[in-house]
Amino acid sequence: MMFTTAILLAAGKGMRFRSRTPKPLVKLGSRPLIVYPLEVLSRHPDIRDIIVVVNTESEKGITSILKSYNIKKVSRIVKGGARRQDSLGNALKFADSRSKLILIHDAARPFISRKIISETIKAALKSRAVVSAVPVKATIKEGSRGKVKKTLNRNILWEIQTPQVFDKDLFIKAYKRFGKNNVTDDASLVEKLGEKVRLITGSYFNIKITTPEDMVFAQAIIRKKWNIG
Repeated sequence: MMFTTAILLAAGKGMRFRSRTPKPLVKLGSRPLIVYPLEVLSRHPDIRDIIVVVNTESEKGITSILKSYNIKKVSRIVKGGARRQDSLGNALKFADSRSKLILIHDAARPFISRKIISETIKAALKSRAVVSAVPVKATIKEGSRGKVKKTLNRNILWEIQTPQVFDKDLFIKAYKRFGKNNVTDDASLVEKLGEKVRLITGSYFNIKITTPEDMVFAQAIIRKKWNIG
């Protein structure tokens, strides 16, 4: 049997979100934001266990949510670290020994879909390192000191999302070698090994809640009941 351990990162401070309530606990529609990805991950047949990474401010609330919403498959709640990769390191220690794959997802992306989970896992079984992403829509310019340096070719640019799925042994190897480096996404650690990372088309609905403005779009998705896949 093929095992996939999911790591749900919910330890960020959310400074740009400007809320007294920890971001994972903020209500989106009628439910806390973190419930959305938790339920999708928990119901997916390829996910065997879930490790939730929390911070001190959100730990009690998230623990309560797991009980209130009867979330299955959560094997461990762990404290996060100062940086994203520190949080990952804390979670990796508790990955199921039987797991072939590690799936990493941001709790701030509530609209993860069953389809994206299935496609990234399937691709990772062949390619060992897979990220979900969407083609960039806007024109992107590189700037320096308030001036345009050059216009980038948006036809080859992708906005990287989560989930990101990796062969467990490969990712642990990358983490041990480069985990002390500052990175903005998990695939960067694998890239530093010289490994190829495959792109899987994600969804423009799979937004990350970073600022209060993002909640406007998220609330619209909930109200309109758009099909997120």
